[in-house]
Amino acid sequence: MSVIQDFLRYNRQVILPEIGEEGQQKLKKARVLVIGAGGLGCPILQYLAPAGVGTIGIVDFDKIEIHNLHRQILYTEGQIGLSKALTAKETVEKLNPLIQVQVFEEKLTAENASRIIADFDIVVDGSDNFSTRYLVNDTCVALEKTLVYGSILGFEGQIAVFNYQGSKNLRDLFPEPPNPKDVPNCSLNGVLGTLPGMIGTMMAHETLKLIIGLPSLKNELILYKTLDWNFIKLNF
Repeated sequence: MSVIQDFLRYNRQVILPEIGEEGQQKLKKARVLVIGAGGLGCPILQYLAPAGVGTIGIVDFDKIEIHNLHRQILYTEGQIGLSKALTAKETVEKLNPLIQVQVFEEKLTAENASRIIADFDIVVDGSDNFSTRYLVNDTCVALEKTLVYGSILGFEGQIAVFNYQGSKNLRDLFPEPPNPKDVPNCSLNGVLGTLPGMIGTMMAHETLKLIIGLPSLKNELILYKTLDWNFIKLNF
């Protein structure tokens, strides 16, 4: 692709003095792994790809179901029953055919986490359970990878950046996962479809800032309560 075509595609962000051509080249060289192609993963992928992140990995073993559609807007009713990871790859490549997309159509486990994560610069965790979140965190710490964390419940969301330039990780904030008996079951707790869109977009935004080298969250947890638009930043 020519320099002119690159500029035409990305010029609205390239003309920002904080980004410029150097920042766009950083995006092109970046390798980002997205854990989960569900409620958070969909908006994350929808913004990382058009921004020009050069290589995006997608980890997901689920199939598309009808109850996903109100919030997982990468998918349509005609795709029910198909692989989320493969379908997300197809859509993301249409959004930006200039990037590379790698699919890991498997459940992330202690046996494969290091193999999958090792080849990426930044991990963005859009998973929906504590066991996966702690597995991703611990693997990122062991491999010295930066982790963008997010979670949602009801009308509230959280985001943070862990293990970046010596910053703290998930276990510094919450040393151990909660007792499974005390954790709300995702299948029994609802969510307004726009909430994962908002939190996922914030996670994508923070990921782009990290790649470019812009100021980002460090030892800070954002709590976003959307019923009353209460936005809190906690230091830890």
